[in-house]
Amino acid sequence: MGLLSAQIVFAQNVAELLMYIHECKYGCTLGEAWRTPEMAAIYKAQGKGIVDSQHCKKLAIDINLFKDGKYLSDSKDHKPFGDFWESLHPLNRWGGDWDGDDCIDPGDNDGNHYEMRVPA
Repeated sequence: MGLLSAQIVFAQNVAELLMYIHECKYGCTLGEAWRTPEMAAIYKAQGKGIVDSQHCKKLAIDINLFKDGKYLSDSKDHKPFGDFWESLHPLNRWGGDWDGDDCIDPGDNDGNHYEMRVPA
């Protein structure tokens, strides 16, 4: 799958995820979806990201989740949506399932992060 094809599938999957969140009676707002390589380098230097982020390829999005007007910042709150996300396509990955190999800090995860990994 080429980059453009992946971006098209990713966008369709994001639309399905947003509809699913709505159907489950949650609210959401969109966080970062595209990150410039320069911004990725700044985040890396600050210990807040990685240089080869899928955001730079337009294959990642951060979603801010709400229930009854309350912001849900814990990864466990995103779990049903992360599971749904991963069911949409075999290349989809959810940040809440990450372990030390995938994260900036071992044991940390990124529950509001939804991405597609396309083989190089």
